[in-house]
Amino acid sequence: MNDKLYHWAEMRAKMRLMGFGAHAVKPLNEDAAAELGAELLGEATIFVVACGCLVLEYWRHQAQRRREERERHAAWDAMRDEVDHLALALEALQDRVQAAPLQSAVVELQAQMREVRAQLCARDPPSEPQATPKEE
Repeated sequence: MNDKLYHWAEMRAKMRLMGFGAHAVKPLNEDAAAELGAELLGEATIFVVACGCLVLEYWRHQAQRRREERERHAAWDAMRDEVDHLALALEALQDRVQAAPLQSAVVELQAQMREVRAQLCARDPPSEPQATPKEE
């Protein structure tokens, strides 16, 4: 019974694809129908296995792509952190460079003040302390 159904479905599909009506098909004997059914099952099995392989390959490829994307994001984040660190280091260096001339200017001004004091002290001899009147 199943062999006749497989044969009928296969022949009807073939005849429609070729553009013929299904009226001219004569029934197959049991051996030919069994052989065609086995062939159909074999082709269906191969088709299902091939589709399964395609789906598994697609999933594998997508997983690899997601892993590479995560690695790329991790590398990008690490690079961004490094750039932020370098920016902070650059700001610190700029602050040190700006502070260095100010410190040297302060030291220079202090040296000039010492020279001016030394010159003033050299010109004006120290005055004698005034005696305080003694109380009687």
